[in-house]
Amino acid sequence: MLAMNRWTDLDVRHMRRAIRLSMGGYPAPNPHVGCVIAQGQEIVGEGYHSYAGGPHAEAVALQQAGAKAAGATAYVTLEPCNHHGRTPPCSEALLAAKIKRVVIACLDPNPRAQGGMSRLEEHGVEVISGCLESQAAEKNEQFLTAMRLKRCFVTLKAAISLDGRIALPNGESQWITAPDARKQAHRLRALCGAVLVGRNTVEKDNPALTARIPGVVNQPMRVVLDPQGKLTSDRQVFDAAAPTLHLIEGKLGLKAGGQGFDPKDLCAMLFKAGIMGVLIEGGAVTHSRFLQADLVDRIELFVAPKVLGSGATWIELPEFLRVDEAPSFQVASIKKLKVDVQISLRPERGNF
Repeated sequence: MLAMNRWTDLDVRHMRRAIRLSMGGYPAPNPHVGCVIAQGQEIVGEGYHSYAGGPHAEAVALQQAGAKAAGATAYVTLEPCNHHGRTPPCSEALLAAKIKRVVIACLDPNPRAQGGMSRLEEHGVEVISGCLESQAAEKNEQFLTAMRLKRCFVTLKAAISLDGRIALPNGESQWITAPDARKQAHRLRALCGAVLVGRNTVEKDNPALTARIPGVVNQPMRVVLDPQGKLTSDRQVFDAAAPTLHLIEGKLGLKAGGQGFDPKDLCAMLFKAGIMGVLIEGGAVTHSRFLQADLVDRIELFVAPKVLGSGATWIELPEFLRVDEAPSFQVASIKKLKVDVQISLRPERGNF
């Protein structure tokens, strides 16, 4: 049995450090994990999982700690893995380093990786779980939600004017927002691990859909919805800069109806393909279909201090007859960028 609620104030302090470290990389589709190794108050090693396929947080911290890991306590934000994937099991690495005690925040819901804590206990390591669990879980919301719901976590993103436009009437949209907002959008691509657009967006904008910021080792998977297979191979999204999943009817078992692919089928299929999170960058029809299917977990709006007057909007919904019928959202945060404003929203379930 895993020991519960036996952590000290010092444990909490070190776990807070591990949680901060966990957000240092772009490990999608893997979870964010941070690790601190301490001998009492002294931190002798620390690390985080920087990218999928790279060393796990525990391995980085153990390498830094060296011989000082023997008899130390390891603080890990997610249960150490217990399987051979692209890297060896972290449970075995902790045992080999003679770690005496392990404090974790969240258990790993992934059946392929879980079991590390039991493995450690079998070899006499003291294990404590649940320390700052909610704080660590918040940083890993994408991964944990995907594992729980068996579908990818959906983030909807749009760059808009004050009057909700994403382009001028002639289709011109570069650039509504300033460079710092676009940098944040690239960061979202890397954090989600996949970015999805419909055929119309590819035809109008010819986007690259890559994460062009420092620190990105694995480019996000580009997912293009093209049920009838009308897009040609000369589009940027099909170049060699990043992997692309070109979804045509019949591919991976997907069927298209009158409005295209069913969003629920898409999210389940992407999860089975190993994609934990997807950033939907439009257009308006694609945004609306995922919202109406009650699949959007988060919305990120980058609002520029401009008024375009007319042109395409970021969403297309049926008309509502009363204000109380209109969908509502919870404002999670508002961040002032250099020029623009980033608004993070959460749709209320059952909105549509």
